[in-house]
Amino acid sequence: MGDLRLGLIGLGMMGRHHARVIRETDGVTLVAVADSYGDPHGVAGDLDVGASVDELIAKGIDGAVVAVPTVLHEEVALRLADAGVHALVEKPISGDVASGTRIVEAFENRGLVGAVGHIERFNPALLSLRERIAAGELGEVYQIATRRQGPFPSRIADVGVVKDLATHDIDLTSWLAQSRFVTVAAHTALRSGREFEDMVSFTARLENNVITNHLVNWLSPMKERVTVVTGELGAFVADTVSGDLTFYENGTVRTEWDSVMAFRGVSEGSVLRYALTKREPLRVEHEAFRDAILGRTGSHPGIVTMREGLENVRVAEAVLASARQSTTVTVSE
Repeated sequence: MGDLRLGLIGLGMMGRHHARVIRETDGVTLVAVADSYGDPHGVAGDLDVGASVDELIAKGIDGAVVAVPTVLHEEVALRLADAGVHALVEKPISGDVASGTRIVEAFENRGLVGAVGHIERFNPALLSLRERIAAGELGEVYQIATRRQGPFPSRIADVGVVKDLATHDIDLTSWLAQSRFVTVAAHTALRSGREFEDMVSFTARLENNVITNHLVNWLSPMKERVTVVTGELGAFVADTVSGDLTFYENGTVRTEWDSVMAFRGVSEGSVLRYALTKREPLRVEHEAFRDAILGRTGSHPGIVTMREGLENVRVAEAVLASARQSTTVTVSE
């Protein structure tokens, strides 16, 4: 069997990275690219730059990566589904639950592989963290907190920070805890004069009673991507910028300091930073997409399915509703 023939639509900031990684991934070949605005980063190489998804489909592709603005996801994805083409759609899957549902149903009804680009699941720190949580190294999980802050990305114009950025935290939190969001309470702000919110702080409770806290914005001069998972045996801290994972264990050494002994909690123990094999998350994501198309079962990690991506948008809409209503909102099924 020859390589899978892949197309790429959207040659902007993310599209240029997808083009590079597709070319570096075994078992796939980039055969077609398209972007109605041309090729600003010069990634097409010897390929003609098409103007539409139909031009990709005409090249006889097996799968496609969709890296166009969120507002165009439904149009492009449905066209690919109609043509029987598997797709990896950049996150969020769509701008709202209704359009996301139509995308999910189109791919599921045709038996096609549909993946969403929630790339944090493929970060080495979070992959290791999930395995360690599942193995019981933290004992019972109590809380998950994330911080995702940085400058405004000028490429984003059609959604706010909740759907573009916080969906990463929604996805990784539910995935780490292996439990869905039940309630959320949020506050948002618009500080930069744009149409959509650029700052959000929200708390939540998961179905398994883990509580969560998320601080996300486009207004910080430094880039921060941190996940802290606290449990009965200590706390894991994952930095997904560097791919580092550190474990802070609960203290096991008896203290003779009376004022400290009076506190009936935990004390500081040993700190361990793990040596991890660090592979580029986008490359791992593409390998998962390739393996899903080829039906290779048991590949680790698997894709983020479109239905999972839809659930992330559902939670994001509950976050925005909570901020509007200034109340705790239950996430609909």
